[in-house]
Amino acid sequence: MAQTYGTLYLIPVTLGGDDVHQVLPEHVIKLAQSLDTFVVESEKSARHFLSSIKTIKPVRELSLHLLNEHSVHKDLPALLAPLLAGHDVGLMSDAGCPAVADPGAKLVELAHQKGVKVVPLVGPSSILLSLMASGLNGQQFAFLGYLPVDKLQRNQKLKEIEKRSLSHKETQLFIETPYRNQAMLEAILQTCLPSTQLCIACDVSLPSEMIRSQSIALWQKAALPDLHKRPCLFLLLA
Repeated sequence: MAQTYGTLYLIPVTLGGDDVHQVLPEHVIKLAQSLDTFVVESEKSARHFLSSIKTIKPVRELSLHLLNEHSVHKDLPALLAPLLAGHDVGLMSDAGCPAVADPGAKLVELAHQKGVKVVPLVGPSSILLSLMASGLNGQQFAFLGYLPVDKLQRNQKLKEIEKRSLSHKETQLFIETPYRNQAMLEAILQTCLPSTQLCIACDVSLPSEMIRSQSIALWQKAALPDLHKRPCLFLLLA
């Protein structure tokens, strides 16, 4: 008799707001409510989300397993074990969609290798929402994650991605640690060409959301927004 594995559900969460019914479809919420085993980026944020959707089993009785930037490859088999034993598992990130710019991708890769079914569920992705609202090229784009912290290396990287954008007509997306957002914005304005388009997408899907696209030249003339400690995406198109 063939062995039956569980299903790995990729469960999106909010991007910071608490109104899950505003950003998640009802069927996604109901499925997440029914599960009792989760792989999460942090227990605190996972418990907050699971409490907000009112899981069928009390949150304190749920099984939560960590997979974050500190996890190593040898941790993965234990995370996959419930699936191989026939139990469904939910994978969650701290914010937005799991396995996109997120360590959960490691578990998804292993699940495919072992023949475990992977089901992505609908929810908010700050990357795609920002690209949608930017007005920049949505046909060709690249997400680069974090740029170098060192100022000289960061500025060199900005010149490189601007050059790539110009030659490929490709939108370049990247993020920064929230407390360094303002420094990143200033570096972009000092480094990039006046004609390059810059979109700043901040607090996406939250009441304080700000998404604005204009040329570097216009940004240089405008009063700059306060981005300190706010989740932001930066999008460039030369």
